[in-house]
Amino acid sequence: MFQSTLSLYTKRRSGSFFKNGIIETGRALRNSSTFNLSSPLRDKTIKSILLNKQVGNEVKVNGWVRTVRKQKQIAFAEISDGSSLKGIQAIIPSEQAKGLISGTCVQLKGVLVESPGKEQEKELQVDDIHIIGSCDETYPLQKKRHTNEFLRELPHLRTRTKTMNAVMRLRNSAILGFQNFFQSQDCIQVHTPIITSHDCEGGGEVFQVSGNRSHPDRAKQTSSPPAPSEFFDHPAYLTVSGQLHLEIMACAMSRVYTINPAFRAEESLTSRHLSEFWMLEAEISFLDGLDELLDFTESCIRQTTKSIAESSQDDLNFFNQWINKGVNSRIENVLSKDFSRMTYTEAIEILKNSSQVFQFEPKWGNGLQSEHEKWLASEYCDGPVFVTDYPKELKPFYMRVNPDEKTVSCVDLLVPGVGELIGGSMREERYDQLYKQLTDCNLSPEEYQWYLDLRKYGTVPHGGFGLGFERYIQYISGMESIRDLIPHPRYVGHCRL
Repeated sequence: MFQSTLSLYTKRRSGSFFKNGIIETGRALRNSSTFNLSSPLRDKTIKSILLNKQVGNEVKVNGWVRTVRKQKQIAFAEISDGSSLKGIQAIIPSEQAKGLISGTCVQLKGVLVESPGKEQEKELQVDDIHIIGSCDETYPLQKKRHTNEFLRELPHLRTRTKTMNAVMRLRNSAILGFQNFFQSQDCIQVHTPIITSHDCEGGGEVFQVSGNRSHPDRAKQTSSPPAPSEFFDHPAYLTVSGQLHLEIMACAMSRVYTINPAFRAEESLTSRHLSEFWMLEAEISFLDGLDELLDFTESCIRQTTKSIAESSQDDLNFFNQWINKGVNSRIENVLSKDFSRMTYTEAIEILKNSSQVFQFEPKWGNGLQSEHEKWLASEYCDGPVFVTDYPKELKPFYMRVNPDEKTVSCVDLLVPGVGELIGGSMREERYDQLYKQLTDCNLSPEEYQWYLDLRKYGTVPHGGFGLGFERYIQYISGMESIRDLIPHPRYVGHCRL
């Protein structure tokens, strides 16, 4: 019956992509008159116009006035829609430019002409202007440079600045770069939960989730409902990391990754910490050991950075000129030099024997401080450096214990100007050893029985890493504070919009 129904359906779908119950691809799709690869959006972006339209073409430009300079006969306005760094310069007859100020949303029609100026090759000779949205004269973003501190007070407007525009485009390029790398390695993107029942790192710096338990349908299910904060009948938290859920997927699908928000209730006001941020995490099964994980991680960073250098050179040059003169050299350093590698024990000896005076004394058994990490990457190695094999007391329970039983098979990637960018490890795949580590860390084996089951039912050597996405953008952009690398920063005492 199913076959006859399918045959009838395919007959009725004459001219469609179905043939003998199979969806046709390739030539059938390309030749179909109903399959259109052109953009469904009517208007072109400024980026597309400047790249693809020729001098003499009539074009329509939509955007916001970034600056306007009026003369007796004509006015010069820079129009931006966020698609490119420079926007487009518009030459407007003075009569049509009346009332035009920074911040105004406009639609311009005119002809592309060659520009006599050095800043652009083409400009728009405007024939018609339509003000879509007028702007009040109190608009706070003027032609002068504004401090990042000032712009943080205007979270609803700061993305209109060149700097924040460039940051958002850089984030976009980085996401595409990472996606392309993982797809090239046959990794499958998965989505891990935002609400979880555990604290992955065991540090306790979590946001607890609460909910309204007064719904009448919910009240009927129990005569003695739990406390209002326990919506799920047990404590739940905003995720600190998707790692443990990724391990579930890696034990079935081999190679997985996720790009998800993460939350940490750290009362930190440093330039490297946020309460809400984005994490790129990967988990790979069948690894031979830590060295293979390091090779994979290095390739990820280098190939993604290469992709950004090719697609976002204008934005990188902007950061190099106005934010940090070392941006382009950082990019070149990542692409041209192998990442350095050292053990934690070697790092401590290097720090001890250096002439640098540190606020915190380097000592085996203590964690590396930010000043140690930055000095190792910026001064000693002059580039990214992997530090491996930390004392097991410094790291979470899930990391694989080394044969010396004092250290674990883990890694931190340190980069100049930022410090720690990536944390990763081989995971403990041995049931008995993992059980011991749980009890040594005063964690309940019963609560983590599902995690132990992964080692009980077809265990596999596997490992992975987590990358702080904003920290990566901070590294390649040279921006000083991580708060200026995310549209709406959340940190202790600050949650706007």
